[in-house]
Amino acid sequence: MVTVMTDQWTLNRFNFEGCWQGRGAWFGRDAKDRLDLTSPIRVIDPTTYDISFSDPDTGVWDGSGLFFAPEGKARYDISRSTYNGGGGCWQFQGAGGQSSLVVDPDRGRFGHEINLFHGRSRSMLVLIWEPVGTRWRLQLVGAVGFRCRNASVAEPERPASRSAEAMLAPLRGWSGVAETFLPQPGCIGQVSAPQPSVFVPDQFMRHERTAVMPDGLVFSVPEHLPEGAFQLEIGGLLGAGLFQQLSIVFDANSRLTAWERRGFQTDSA
Repeated sequence: MVTVMTDQWTLNRFNFEGCWQGRGAWFGRDAKDRLDLTSPIRVIDPTTYDISFSDPDTGVWDGSGLFFAPEGKARYDISRSTYNGGGGCWQFQGAGGQSSLVVDPDRGRFGHEINLFHGRSRSMLVLIWEPVGTRWRLQLVGAVGFRCRNASVAEPERPASRSAEAMLAPLRGWSGVAETFLPQPGCIGQVSAPQPSVFVPDQFMRHERTAVMPDGLVFSVPEHLPEGAFQLEIGGLLGAGLFQQLSIVFDANSRLTAWERRGFQTDSA
């Protein structure tokens, strides 16, 4: 997995261009206020994101089957000149999304959208914490296994894993590379040069909320955000021999300091 040294807007176009469609599953609190990650509170099928570009610098984002948008639809003009004004967007080659940069009491949500790409598949995970009393609590998890409708070859379905342990234990010792991107507004930010890395399941499963989701997704996050430094772990088993991991790192002031992407493969992949 080699990252091309290019700007964030170009990586955004490379990753997201396409007509993406899939089944959206959203998980939340049950009648006893417990987070239920097995039975979704809402299923939206299909969810569609149609992202097109009329030229290298401008495009349109057109979505339907959306969880938050009024009537489930939204359409936006997108452009290089307006991309990532707040600094919360991030792109690697084959992974991209957006994040809240700080745990802010004046905001009602602390959220992250992570997209992991492989071929013409896009596995999306959404994590949202909300303030409850004096603490921030994980309230909503969304997972969508998108496939591009413009693809000439269909991507295979991914088998469901029984548990995070069952998914990740066979990956122990897989080799790969680690890359880092630091928060900054606009398009000029560059991903760091890749460094060797080895997958250690115990380092991924660091939090009490560790769960598998549809489409080969897995995550490990705190249910209640801590006072000090912490990091969120999200991954995807995107093929028989390919695992992507994204770490979102926060400092002692609950401010996002880096996105770290690791790509691991078996020796035979």
